[in-house]
Amino acid sequence: MIDIRDLRADPERVRVSQRARGEDPSVVDEVLAADETHRSSLAQYETARAEQKAFGKQVAQAAGEEKQALLAQVKGLAEQVKALQARAAEAESACEQGMRRIGNIVAEGVPVGGEDDYTVLETVGTPRDFAAEGFEPRDHLWLGEHLGAIDMTRGAKVSGARFYYLVGLGARLEMALMNLAQQIAQEEGFVPVVVPNLVRPETMAGAGFLDEHADEVYRLEADDLYLIGTSEVALAGLHADEILDLGDGPLRYAATSTCYRREAGSYGKDTKGIFRVHQFTKTEMFVYCRVEDAEAEHANLLRIERRMLDALELPYQVIDVATGDLGGPAARKYDCEAWVPTQGRYRELTSTSNCTTFQARRLGTRERDPHGSSTRAVATLNGTVATSTRPIVALLENHQQADGSVRVPEALRPYLGGLDVLRPPS
Repeated sequence: MIDIRDLRADPERVRVSQRARGEDPSVVDEVLAADETHRSSLAQYETARAEQKAFGKQVAQAAGEEKQALLAQVKGLAEQVKALQARAAEAESACEQGMRRIGNIVAEGVPVGGEDDYTVLETVGTPRDFAAEGFEPRDHLWLGEHLGAIDMTRGAKVSGARFYYLVGLGARLEMALMNLAQQIAQEEGFVPVVVPNLVRPETMAGAGFLDEHADEVYRLEADDLYLIGTSEVALAGLHADEILDLGDGPLRYAATSTCYRREAGSYGKDTKGIFRVHQFTKTEMFVYCRVEDAEAEHANLLRIERRMLDALELPYQVIDVATGDLGGPAARKYDCEAWVPTQGRYRELTSTSNCTTFQARRLGTRERDPHGSSTRAVATLNGTVATSTRPIVALLENHQQADGSVRVPEALRPYLGGLDVLRPPS
């Protein structure tokens, strides 16, 4: 969550951020009212408690009728103390709940608007002119089935809509993508981590995934555990309630995990093929750093994501995501979108978010203040090196050939046993 001190100091800034996100700004005033009630009740409680202790000493020294009178006053004071304590606790709870309804304060310069109001920062590469090459591009599902790589029919039979099998070349492609992603992450200094796929509610909530989008998350009710939709969640919880030593620089981790998303609210969107599915594999980067270093770390994550897309030889664009599409924890988000020929548009492949201190404050992840003896919240950032499904969509479509085979980018060939062209099984 955001720092309550920032809210007190400049509530209008938070209201503006809420409006930009398309969220209710009135929660700011609700929090301020609850905070004021909590602080005033707490001050009254402490005063009454001190009075109660003083009366206690007088009672111990008194006798007879004087003692009885003092005892009556002590009883009334005790009831007052109890009521003030309850009022302070109730107001504190209301303040806490209200704070969890406020998204991270949007960074300066983020474009305002909804999903389609992003700003294109750069376009890299040129989409192929299939007409000039003399053939009509086929979509990834046709290509995947032709290559014996994707089986949607059996996926639906076994698990339902938005499930699939990757078979043969499809399975090898997923493993090759994840191996390349981990190789790049390790070359960039990220420590590889294997994370749990199930997390406790406090971890999921701390990462910011149980606020406005709880319906996107799979929950195992019998165990009160959640399936992660990204290893960002487990990596955010890795150092919960710890004081980190960032004296030697940021802590950088990379995890490859299976991810699960309910895709609630996406009915009718991308129903064909494997672009939008319930289960996929992803290699995710995660950074803990000082607040002063967060912007530079964000730029670094974007650079690494671009390195992966360049390696896959895909035309893509980099966008500055608009305020209404940031998600609660992010103050700023950059997406890399690859060109999908049969859709005639760019589609998201990777995303990197600067969450400033939003997640760390919830999860209690701190560092020693370099300018003092106290502790302070660290900044956290995340970025996708690659997922297993969407890059396959882009690879098959952008590198297809007229005969239905698919050229393999050079960077992937070592992870496919030197294979340079994908062809149907004989």
